[in-house]
Amino acid sequence: MTAQLISGTLLSQQLRVDVAQRAAALTAKGKQPGLAVILVGEDPASQVYVRNKVKACADTGIRSVFEKYEATLPEAQLLARIEALNNDPSVHGILVQMPLPKHIDPQKVIGAISTAKDVDGYSVLSAGELLAGLPGFRPCTPYGCMKLIESTGYNLRGKHAVVIGRSNTVGKPMGLLLLQANATVTICHSATPDLGYHTRQADVVVAAVGRRNTLTADMVKPGAIVIDVGMNRDDEGKLCGDVDFANVKEVAGYITPVPGGVGPMTITMLLVNTIESAERR
Repeated sequence: MTAQLISGTLLSQQLRVDVAQRAAALTAKGKQPGLAVILVGEDPASQVYVRNKVKACADTGIRSVFEKYEATLPEAQLLARIEALNNDPSVHGILVQMPLPKHIDPQKVIGAISTAKDVDGYSVLSAGELLAGLPGFRPCTPYGCMKLIESTGYNLRGKHAVVIGRSNTVGKPMGLLLLQANATVTICHSATPDLGYHTRQADVVVAAVGRRNTLTADMVKPGAIVIDVGMNRDDEGKLCGDVDFANVKEVAGYITPVPGGVGPMTITMLLVNTIESAERR
């Protein structure tokens, strides 16, 4: 059995059509959705990510406010700028690209963003809303993973889902979103003594640890859904995930590729969150 690919690229394109339509409807009412993106410093990867986000906004009719600052920007000045954007009614979402220079406290920056505009879903208040099952912004990567699973038509109710990784940005919120879908959830991490014991029981596995070949074919239940959040490089320098894709796809029922799986969905869900913010207001 060869797994069916879950294309994040295709699903992302479909969702962006809906985003563009909703953005056009709001713009026609004189309320164009706006996303402010702040980049501090010269991190090469961050520059690529920001460029892709700004382009995605332009492609879907969302107004982007891109602000780039030198790495020497004082923390107080960044916080003041965030406060000004919080009070700007034309801005519906605020994103500060990570990582930040060492002299700037990322938690302080994330906490300064209004919960109403926290379209990354990273703040403590947003995390609390997710934990309590209240309406709010979901972190973009786990939100995208849920959409990928939904696209298969699979009903998570009563199924066993295993999340590999416990980060605040992916692992923990992923577990909560799966719980909200009525799955039974196990979260594994670096201190889990026998990872394969848990994953072999799973109907759904989400791998999000940033280490290639974390999940191998002998660790996967036949027919399981495998979502690969990892972004690594193999010995030849090619992009790969946390899953041994070539072998796991011969066991799994559905699997996301890397690239072309979770990656495209992260930016798309940022756009969806921005649209939802504009519609709420």
